[in-house]
Amino acid sequence: MFFQQLVNGLTAGSMYALIALGYTMVYGILKIINFAHGDIFMIGSFTGLILVKQFHMSFIPAMLLSMLIVAILGIIVERIAYRPLRHSTRLGPLLSALGVSIFLVNFAQLAWGTQTRSFPPSFTIKTFNFGGVILSSIQIYAMVVAILLMLGLHLFVHKTKMGVAMRATSHNVNTASLMGIKVDNVISVTFGIGSALAAAAGILVGLYYDAVYPVMGYTAGLKAFTAAVLGGIGSIPGAMLGGLLLGVCENLGAAYLSMGYRDAIAFGLLIIILLIKPTGLLGKNIQQKV
Repeated sequence: MFFQQLVNGLTAGSMYALIALGYTMVYGILKIINFAHGDIFMIGSFTGLILVKQFHMSFIPAMLLSMLIVAILGIIVERIAYRPLRHSTRLGPLLSALGVSIFLVNFAQLAWGTQTRSFPPSFTIKTFNFGGVILSSIQIYAMVVAILLMLGLHLFVHKTKMGVAMRATSHNVNTASLMGIKVDNVISVTFGIGSALAAAAGILVGLYYDAVYPVMGYTAGLKAFTAAVLGGIGSIPGAMLGGLLLGVCENLGAAYLSMGYRDAIAFGLLIIILLIKPTGLLGKNIQQKV
């Protein structure tokens, strides 16, 4: 049972990590929490469902196109809801994010209804038995896609010119602007990449749990935010580690204790980590000179 739940936890954790990356990237640059990110994840799931079910696209093309569409949505949300409030108090972007969240949920309910929809796989589902550990092809797809996307993000941030600009902007927005970096473009790209990763996670979650519904972004977004804080908000490796750790602890706790304690275990783990290390597992204390 331990190894089976470990595999299940890594599958769920890899999807949490993809969503958490959007939270941590935006916070790393703007120092705000995009509470609409969970609902962007939900829009990505519905977009993938439509491409697979109505346009009969296969899994990979549907995911790539969904990521592109939702990346554009993320950029639009940043320009409309966040950019005008960038220099306001912390409360302004928070209220704007909640407004965007409510709008996206209501839009999904009007467009696709409130019922839960199944996500038909566009490939043959197979199961494999490795010494008593059952692994389905959906789990393999989910973990491989998540690992490739996280690896791609790591290479993008550390090996490309835009990645260097993103790291410089994260360090100091004003200094980056004085050095000739187009900060507005960097922030738009950050929102786009985070939204694209959330869209990929939305398709994987819809496929894995065979369920897509308008309010699915609330719980997933809350868990992903927990993972981001757990790993160290603002740290990309921390978001990855936090997502995997959260998924494993949830599944092990549900298996050995009770399914009803699943959420309590997740948030209890967050409280324990923050009591021991308030900056998260890979977070760092940043001293600001006044």
